[in-house]
Amino acid sequence: MKSLKLFPLLFLLSACGNGTPKYDATGTFEATEVIVSAEASDKLLVFDVEEGMKVKAGEEVGVIDTVQLYLKKLQLEASVKSVEGQRPDILKQVAATKEQIVQAKRERDRVANLLRVGAANQKQLDDAESLLEVLNKQLAAQNSTLQNSDRSLTWQSSSVGIQVAQVEDQLAKCRITSPITGTVLAKYAEAGELAVPGTPLFKVADMEQIYLRAYITSEQLAGVKLGQRVTVFSDYGGDVQKEYPGVVTWISDSSEFTPKTILTRDERANLVYAVKIAVKNDGLLKIGMYGGVKFSD
Repeated sequence: MKSLKLFPLLFLLSACGNGTPKYDATGTFEATEVIVSAEASDKLLVFDVEEGMKVKAGEEVGVIDTVQLYLKKLQLEASVKSVEGQRPDILKQVAATKEQIVQAKRERDRVANLLRVGAANQKQLDDAESLLEVLNKQLAAQNSTLQNSDRSLTWQSSSVGIQVAQVEDQLAKCRITSPITGTVLAKYAEAGELAVPGTPLFKVADMEQIYLRAYITSEQLAGVKLGQRVTVFSDYGGDVQKEYPGVVTWISDSSEFTPKTILTRDERANLVYAVKIAVKNDGLLKIGMYGGVKFSD
């Protein structure tokens, strides 16, 4: 363990000894890692994931048993059809009353004409008017009742529809997909095991865009800015070294004590600032490797 902690120092000294420029800061390479967890509870039927495997964003790599959820969805869809089947046909149900109103208007008009020529009396006209008024009120009551019933069924149908959408969302969560394009670093489950929401299934990392987390002193801070182009160095052992173009993407807004495995330009510095430098990986850079950075030529 002690020899591991001395590695950054040996790395820096060997670089100087080979005539390469002294690094302004050192650190380790890291990548954007995502731990994918189960979002549903049931048996893991399919899980096609292996460590080192490359996956694409949105690619399906596993399936959790969906039988019970699918049956629940069918039941809810049947409920929707049942509710819709109870919806009243308002036009048909009020058609008879409307026809009675038409006939009542004709009768009232006939009695009114007879009254003008003295062939009918006022009571007959009043009775015809009263019947017409009763039928109009009856039609209004029917329309109100049927519309209320229709609205109630609409609410019921909407409620069941929401439940169907919830089940569809649960069904979608039974399909395990990779959230990013990258390489599988670790596998935590096997097909046939019981999955529980929140249980880690696998870890994936974007190894195409890797980052060097380096540490700089407060004196160096003024000379480093976001978007700055820098040169990153990696050491593959022996005399094999390689440099990469990098871009500063993040600078910590607070200082921290110098990590034991990190060497800075000022060995007396107790507090340092972390910076992240994006590097395009050619496949040789690995997570945890030590690297150096030179901020200027």
